[in-house]
Amino acid sequence: MRVQPRQQLLDIWEAAARASWKDGKWIAGGQFGGNSISDAEQLLCLLLPATQVEAFNLDRPDQTAERMVHALRRMGTATDIPRIVTRILNDYFDRYTENDTPVFSGGGYYELHESEEFDKTAPPELQTLPIVDSYALSITLSLATLGFVRVYRRSVNREDVRSAIGELEAAASRRLSAAMVGLLRSFSVNVFAVDSPEGDRLCTTVNQNAMPRRAVVHQLHLRLRQTIASFREVLIGSGQTNDLELPDRLFECGWSWTVVRGAPKIDTVEKIGEQAPGVGQDKPYLYFTVIALNAVENLFSERTRILGLLNEEQQRLARALQLRSDLTRTYWATVATFGESGKWPLENIPWRTTDGEQSDYFTLQVTALAVKGLEQVRSSDTELARVGRVLATLAERARITSRAVENDPNLVMHYPGVRLALGGSDEPADTDEKLPLLAWSVPEFAALLLLRAANVAALIGDPEERSRLLDLGDQVWDHLARRRLQSGEGAGLWDDASRVFPDLARPGQKASWYYTERVVEALVTVAKVLDQPPSRNEDLANYADDLLREAEQIYDRELLNGSAEGGPGLRNTLQRVDITLRRAREIRTERPGTSAALALDILRELDRLDAARGDSSSEA
Repeated sequence: MRVQPRQQLLDIWEAAARASWKDGKWIAGGQFGGNSISDAEQLLCLLLPATQVEAFNLDRPDQTAERMVHALRRMGTATDIPRIVTRILNDYFDRYTENDTPVFSGGGYYELHESEEFDKTAPPELQTLPIVDSYALSITLSLATLGFVRVYRRSVNREDVRSAIGELEAAASRRLSAAMVGLLRSFSVNVFAVDSPEGDRLCTTVNQNAMPRRAVVHQLHLRLRQTIASFREVLIGSGQTNDLELPDRLFECGWSWTVVRGAPKIDTVEKIGEQAPGVGQDKPYLYFTVIALNAVENLFSERTRILGLLNEEQQRLARALQLRSDLTRTYWATVATFGESGKWPLENIPWRTTDGEQSDYFTLQVTALAVKGLEQVRSSDTELARVGRVLATLAERARITSRAVENDPNLVMHYPGVRLALGGSDEPADTDEKLPLLAWSVPEFAALLLLRAANVAALIGDPEERSRLLDLGDQVWDHLARRRLQSGEGAGLWDDASRVFPDLARPGQKASWYYTERVVEALVTVAKVLDQPPSRNEDLANYADDLLREAEQIYDRELLNGSAEGGPGLRNTLQRVDITLRRAREIRTERPGTSAALALDILRELDRLDAARGDSSSEA
């Protein structure tokens, strides 16, 4: 790939430190001011690489690479940096805890839905509502924090630092538990009649083969029968319903934007404070569903398991979330790829939701859900390649890989973003007063596209398709690199879409931690993809096998003829051949191309021996 994630992440660390560390203090808040989400995103710009890419570790000061320290040099030495990170993380968890209850409000990210100005933030009294975005990011941040301190503690001797680490671990664990409970109470199963507007839109969306309506409903019930039956196991939190199995009902599942209205409180021994009544509409949103699923996956990551980051009660909550995650992935993979043959619903761009909204952004989110479901059932490369082609089409339609046209409606996805109405926010739980409806804008399209391309590339085995997805990732990165802020406090960070699309408004020169964190997440994923073994190509493997068989036969013949008993030069040559041959055999399964190259080197070496022997015979 042309994008080099190591260098790009180092550049982001330098820019983030420059924007955030001033006069010995961490300055929180970006383009939209400080809130529980933006401040977490700002911290994750440091912690995601540090905890998910081995070369970027900061929790082992004696092993931290000099280049990493140089990128964060404003914050001190290799020994200073983890102490400072511990301090600013403690500040974050303290700042967003009130009366021993973690706070998950959206703050300045909330907008007024009826406002004609996209950047019109909601008044302060409406910014305190909790939101799934904060729950999900808090899970990611808390797990990263717990993993960081578990490793860092081993190299700390100072009592004051060990005390700060203990406080941080307790705070992160408490916020993690509260966030998990929040997600459990925000899960939604929206059941509707087949002949309702929602049912009609769902059937129209999935029916790409002109099937009779009755047949579509029957096939949906048939393919989702196991999923429907599994909902009986949803015993705690929201998402419990008795109407799913009725033949005249359809449904959709996922996460609402906040705790749904009427969601029961969850009994837990974790001290998470008050569980406030829910206000959210009992209806899933694609955006919040995807970020919730990503957070749940972090609960079951290899790092979480190896470091033992979850206590017994958190493991119980995690299992309940995993059940919801599995049901959601299966549902959306079924809907997105419905039909025995022909075009998938996912391929009919743009995706239309059951409330009638349609956008290429929704298609991009459904690709994430479809891939998660396909991964669950170990799908074929052919199916994953179809998703890859959808991503390529989205890149073209979003004018990332094609030229923008005048008054292109798709450019709004880049800035100010697709606006989501937060149903129920205008009807608070504790009063009959009618309030303004809140909205949430999502301008992350290009960063998400890079992340999705990397995700599919990581799963696909076909080298050609994988290469095509990585090439797409390069093109998307070229687009993203041009959108960096060029001056001001946020120089080197994101996002200024007007540098690519001059007709779009210029957002100012403060960093959007929302967007920058998405770019960091995408680059971390690209780094993981590039760290994988090369894709195996059967033709190349067969070619390597043929070369090795010939090389082994010629080598064995040399030994049979007594070449190993010759002079020192001949013995050294045959020893090198033997070592190279053994190496080629060892790697031929995972790296057949390299194995073939080594076999060719062996054949050349053996041929030189044979040629030299022939010359000697001629002279004699």
